[in-house]
Amino acid sequence: MSRVVITTFGSLGDLHPYLAIGLELTRRGHEAIVATAECYRDYVVSRGLGFRAVRPDCDWLNDPERLRRFMHLRFGLIRLVRELVFPVLRESYDDLLDVVDGADLLVSQAPLAARLVAEKTGIKWASTIHIPLFFFSACDQPLLPLAPLACRNLRFLGPSVWRPMFQISKRATRVIARPWYALRGELGLPRASGINCLGDSHSPTLVLALFSKLLSEKQPDWPDQSLVTGFPFYDGGRGGALPADLAGFLESGPPPIVFTLGTAVSTAAGTFFQSSAAAARRLGRRAVLVVTQPRNRPTELPDGVMAVDYAPFTELFARAAAIVHHGGIGTTGLAMRAGRPTLVVPHSWDQPDNADRVRRLGVARVLSPRQYTPDRAAHELSKLLEDESYSAHAHRVADQMRHEDGVTTACDELEKLL
Repeated sequence: MSRVVITTFGSLGDLHPYLAIGLELTRRGHEAIVATAECYRDYVVSRGLGFRAVRPDCDWLNDPERLRRFMHLRFGLIRLVRELVFPVLRESYDDLLDVVDGADLLVSQAPLAARLVAEKTGIKWASTIHIPLFFFSACDQPLLPLAPLACRNLRFLGPSVWRPMFQISKRATRVIARPWYALRGELGLPRASGINCLGDSHSPTLVLALFSKLLSEKQPDWPDQSLVTGFPFYDGGRGGALPADLAGFLESGPPPIVFTLGTAVSTAAGTFFQSSAAAARRLGRRAVLVVTQPRNRPTELPDGVMAVDYAPFTELFARAAAIVHHGGIGTTGLAMRAGRPTLVVPHSWDQPDNADRVRRLGVARVLSPRQYTPDRAAHELSKLLEDESYSAHAHRVADQMRHEDGVTTACDELEKLL
């Protein structure tokens, strides 16, 4: 038995891939410890995995005002790093340093403290990226939060133009990363060789890209030690079975349109669910609203529209006519695997880039949250449902994803390190 510490940070969509990996490592006889925010303690322990708290906490995900600040389309990620991560960077380092004592392998999604711990202790270390955007590849131009429209419209310029622009951008962000460099000095570590610690803090041994090759193949400017595994899916939630009332609703009529904002964005849903119910009524379609926050539940629902606070997406998406979601990477992967056409309403962070990638696959249409009104949503959904090419592409994507096994591939590579 080997002891493996898996550290991550973010919403449930950021946690779930690492739960899947931890559970598979446990099945193979290893001890897996998930080191993440304190607010997930019960969630992780109830799944049979070890847990250790590492700061910062993620309780801000349940605060609508703070969430809106960190979800700003252009500056949300910068604010999150500057206001949440860096102020407790030393505490994060100390927490993780304590957790890895006696461990055989460190697997990290959040690389800032993890890289420092790995360098200081010499522990075997694999870094992971579960979102294509965070490779910041000039060969696979992402929609960067600071200028998503410019990135999309100027993608045709190619790597020869984007590569120097990226290098300049990375150098500019060294100002933001000063606390990280300062902590390196305090710990007696040598000067970092990477241009920018936020974008280049990869393990020198193994970098796992925990998403489908359909979203991005390995690019020439990725680290040589990178491997695209496929999505490590986890949808265990509360047992994986559909609630009885929802199962009955699905059996009582044609497939509904499913509307969801995942776990994080739903805290600041605004009028999304009211507009969704109205759009379904305009289309004369049945609908399921997955509303995780009671305050966002519409007070009145049209006939044929049901609201639930939870549903296992694997089961629900497979029985949908179409899926409307925010573009979080976890929900995006599950929608792709379900083989259903999708309307993506991206709010912030990596969501615009994820939305653009599935749009280019031909399985989705994209609508800005500011444009998400009942009439506009109904218009986009009618195009999605009436144009058979979306369904054809969605089925093709789902067929291709059946040949990917992200959990097995990732754990096989981790065991090679062990």
